[in-house]
Amino acid sequence: MHFSRRNFLRLSGTALVATQAPSLLAAHPASYAKGPEVPFELGIASYTFREFSLEETIAMTVRLGIPKLCLKSMHMPLDSTADEIKAGAAKVNEAGIDLYGGGVIYMKNPEEVENAFTYAEHAGMDLIVGVPEHELLAHCNSKVKETGIKLAIHNHGPGDKKYPTPESAYKLIKDMDPGMGLCVDIGHTIRIGEDPIEDTRKYMDRVHDIHIKDEDKADPSGKPLEIGHGVIDIPGFLKMLLEENYSKVVSFEYEKDGKDPLAGLAESVGYVRGILKVLT
Repeated sequence: MHFSRRNFLRLSGTALVATQAPSLLAAHPASYAKGPEVPFELGIASYTFREFSLEETIAMTVRLGIPKLCLKSMHMPLDSTADEIKAGAAKVNEAGIDLYGGGVIYMKNPEEVENAFTYAEHAGMDLIVGVPEHELLAHCNSKVKETGIKLAIHNHGPGDKKYPTPESAYKLIKDMDPGMGLCVDIGHTIRIGEDPIEDTRKYMDRVHDIHIKDEDKADPSGKPLEIGHGVIDIPGFLKMLLEENYSKVVSFEYEKDGKDPLAGLAESVGYVRGILKVLT
């Protein structure tokens, strides 16, 4: 089936979601929370809500019916006390959201590695989305083994000297503990000229998390857009995840409209859910 945007809107009714998403979500959150039956779950990377408080982030995540949340440090600071971290995590969990991870967390020395894993332990997180210095990977590997918390290294595309592509991280951790893996950011992947579908498929054995988004061009100057408006083959990407039986989390990191992200994020969520409904 050819998934042009026009055909998709006609088939799935996402045009209605795109134009009326905020009011629909407010009126019928439960119907959106269930979504299509797929092996993975949808989440939100809280950098999406970087201009908002933790409480506002939780409220918007609930409004979208998204079951998983990965918190960035502006919503729960890395230097918080154990009690503060536990209190923040409790707010997320009490809203019916699984606080599955934290990040992106940068680790520039051994103390920051230790702090990141302690932070994740206090919060009850299963995953750290991180960017450790190369010389700290062995230390991270030991912490993964010790704690059972996975580390997903995030690629940041053009300009990133440490991990510009998924491959750049994979080749360094492929012989380490299976808990050492990747957070594939498909926007940064396409901006550096790589294929998000093939890169994710190629390294699937170590893909622990995914940041889903769209870009206006496959170029270092690419800018984020609502999903479905850009150059990434989102239907093809989701089809690949279903074929590979990916069973972890696909998190929206909506970087456009930082001060008013909900409408564009709701359209993106509706588009992805609509595509999944067609595919399944």
